[in-house]
Amino acid sequence: MASTRASNFFSAEERARIEALVREMEERTSGEIVPMVVDQSYDYPRAEILGAGFFSLTAASLLTWGFGRDSMWVLIPLFFLFYFPFKILIRNIPALKRCLISPLEMTEEVEEKAKVSFLEQGLHHTREENGILILLSLFEHRVFVLADRGINRAMPEQTWEEIVELVVDGIRRGRACDALCEAIRRCGAILERKLPAREKDTDELPNLITE
Repeated sequence: MASTRASNFFSAEERARIEALVREMEERTSGEIVPMVVDQSYDYPRAEILGAGFFSLTAASLLTWGFGRDSMWVLIPLFFLFYFPFKILIRNIPALKRCLISPLEMTEEVEEKAKVSFLEQGLHHTREENGILILLSLFEHRVFVLADRGINRAMPEQTWEEIVELVVDGIRRGRACDALCEAIRRCGAILERKLPAREKDTDELPNLITE
């Protein structure tokens, strides 16, 4: 999942399928559904700094000890010699970088990204406060669903947890497009019951965002 960029996570055919389904669901409800795929929710610089520091110190210590030189004047130059290559290595190997980040931190950053994107993409500006964001954050292997107040007032909180589990399970099985489409259908069905279509409804938001 992390080795694929958001821009090509879905094929052109899959993108068209997702966008068409969003339009179809939105014709049945006054709600707005916005799937969004991002490379990562945060760049986690601390993981690179601490990871590079740890690996550099370990490598420098082993080499210093191996050559029988118990000297800081050998250790320090070796540390700085290794630091930046290790930092670049961590940056370019997502699986290694993820090991240096706590699951809780990644979950919090994905949630924060969803909230920021909700505002940046104008989901909070819908006429009836009825936008739903389905965020797929590839680096973190996380999915987050965020709904506006007009929807949350009518829905139990566990509704979105079920949508998240559906998409995550589909991605693990290599069926990301199918899972997202099923999530969109479920959101559409929920919105159709709670917030049926009204006269002069317009498609106020994008039907798929990648960044």
